[in-house]
Amino acid sequence: MNNFEGIIFDIDGTLTSTNELIFATFRHVTEKYLNKRVTDEEIISLFGPTEEAILKEWMNDDYEDARKDYLAFYEAKHHLMADVYPGIIEALKFIKSKKIPLSIYTGKGRDSSIITLQKIGVFDLFDMIVTGDDVADHKPSPEGIDRFVEKFKLNREKVLMIGDAPADILAARSAGVKIASVVWDSYAKEKVLEMKSDYVFETVDELMKFLEENLK
Repeated sequence: MNNFEGIIFDIDGTLTSTNELIFATFRHVTEKYLNKRVTDEEIISLFGPTEEAILKEWMNDDYEDARKDYLAFYEAKHHLMADVYPGIIEALKFIKSKKIPLSIYTGKGRDSSIITLQKIGVFDLFDMIVTGDDVADHKPSPEGIDRFVEKFKLNREKVLMIGDAPADILAARSAGVKIASVVWDSYAKEKVLEMKSDYVFETVDELMKFLEENLK
């Protein structure tokens, strides 16, 4: 008997080490269009809305050009600055082998999400992808979790959200599902640990062991 019948993953800091790439890409467009250099902390403070929403607020009339520039830089530098965490692909394939629906719920825009999922070779493993462009309210809204639960007619008590950020914890709790916080690359590790998730994993190996124990 499986303890879970549906599993949802965040992308950044959970599947792949994209944080430095995101910081570099934001700096690329702010330096080019605003003649301004933003810090990592300033960028982190903006996390929540999609990149497009942030750029629209910043760039005004230059928004379309800045958006194209953002995505072009993000895609071109992806292989240099971001990669899937070792063991993640094996974990995803293990879940798929158990015939359990897999979803993405991320605050990223759809374009950058698809770029990353394809670049790290996991796009085809997901049965549903919900990005910041697909919901009315971004995380910590539970909307992306609710859509997954409803589409696959799942028991909320047997759905697991896996993410690295406080917003993932809040979204999972609002949706009434279990939350596993992964802190192998979390930009907010201390805050995450304070929030007492149902499960916490320091390494991908720990997550894999948990999956093996709970998905028979």
